[in-house]
Amino acid sequence: MDSNLIIEKIKSQREHLKYNPLLSVQNRINALKLLRTNIKLLEDEIFDALKKDLNKSKEEAYMCEVGMVLSEINYMIKHIKKFAKSNRKLSPLAQFPAKSYSMPVPYGIVLIISPWNYPFMLALEPLVDAISAGNLAVVKPSGTTKNVQAVIEKLLKMTFPEQQVLTVMGGRDECDFLLEQEFDYIFFTGSSSVGKMIHQKAAQTLTPITLELGGKSPCIVDETANIQLTARRLVFGKFMNAGQTCIAPDYVYCHSSVKDELIKEIERQIILQYSTHPLENDNYPRIINQKQFDGLVDLLQNEKVIFGGKFNQNKLKIEPTIIEADWDSIIMQNEIFGPLLPIITFDRLGDAIENIRMRNKPLALYIFSSSKENQNRAISTCDFGGGCINDCIIHLATSRLGFGGVKQSGMGAYHGKIGFDTFSHYKSIVNKRTWLDLPMRYQPMNKIKYFFIRRFLK
Repeated sequence: MDSNLIIEKIKSQREHLKYNPLLSVQNRINALKLLRTNIKLLEDEIFDALKKDLNKSKEEAYMCEVGMVLSEINYMIKHIKKFAKSNRKLSPLAQFPAKSYSMPVPYGIVLIISPWNYPFMLALEPLVDAISAGNLAVVKPSGTTKNVQAVIEKLLKMTFPEQQVLTVMGGRDECDFLLEQEFDYIFFTGSSSVGKMIHQKAAQTLTPITLELGGKSPCIVDETANIQLTARRLVFGKFMNAGQTCIAPDYVYCHSSVKDELIKEIERQIILQYSTHPLENDNYPRIINQKQFDGLVDLLQNEKVIFGGKFNQNKLKIEPTIIEADWDSIIMQNEIFGPLLPIITFDRLGDAIENIRMRNKPLALYIFSSSKENQNRAISTCDFGGGCINDCIIHLATSRLGFGGVKQSGMGAYHGKIGFDTFSHYKSIVNKRTWLDLPMRYQPMNKIKYFFIRRFLK
């Protein structure tokens, strides 16, 4: 889209904002209902786009993208009236007589920048929360997944006038240009390196932001874990979308006594879930592009592969792969974002926790254990955005829990009520009555006024 045209359309949104088109809760509900209807109308086109861009099957596309968005829409439609109400607060005695309350209001125009790994869900879910809170939006879907970008543009044009929701097509140049414009809120999902740049840009205009980033999310498996179930759930969470998931278990940190049994069971589960020839499995997703594929293949060349490791350059596919590693391995230095699973071991849980705590705070942490003591110790002493006990990644799939990172893995959260709060500014209001006016705060002061001030303010 031409840069001058983008500027004009954003100006049009700013003018439109003066009339508060989405402040009415019923208008927001109507908008969400129309969005839900149009998603269902375009469902096959969305599936087709995800198949073309990432080779996602219809089943995975619904489970991890379309169904997630519909679930968030339905949750917001059901609860938005409650979320949008002013919240009555107790007024201090010193302010008697008065009514105190906080009132949620939209920020204004929100910029949403989404990534390529879950290109539909990660563009639409933040938008649902932003619309629910009464904002206008500019949505920048990933240019890497061009087919999904096109269907998102079609969907949003069917649903909203551009004065309410504007879709900006294109790639990095268009993203950089948008960041030079002024918005009332910025929501970004993507890499930590780009997140730092966006943070710097937002700081120049003191624009509030949410950053959903990533990191090396550990999966602890202790000696008490149910190994068969652990492997089954681990393979599901790690190799879905060919490992291109920000909350995928980045590595397994297992007790040395269960390492061999766990590896054997992971191998069995890979075959059960993806067949003996995953590269020929038409439902197994591809790596997004040649650059990402080449980087993952380079990692393979330097590591000890104990299962899998084959790849097909023409299809941009890499088998689910198990790698024996240690903390000094190259693969343990950065987030993998692919179907490579390093396994390292510990002998004492305390040492494992200390090693995790020494590193950047991950977006997620998972522990598989039958010991409540070990479960509580890991989740209470490690720093991470969110996680699961005896499962992985499913904490993302609910509107009743906020989703977000901490420090290097992000800032802020969304989903459900927390998403509504993210895109709302809460005005604090004191409505002071006029039928009584206590004189103690007014000059000139005296001993009696001072006595009552001290009585009230303590």
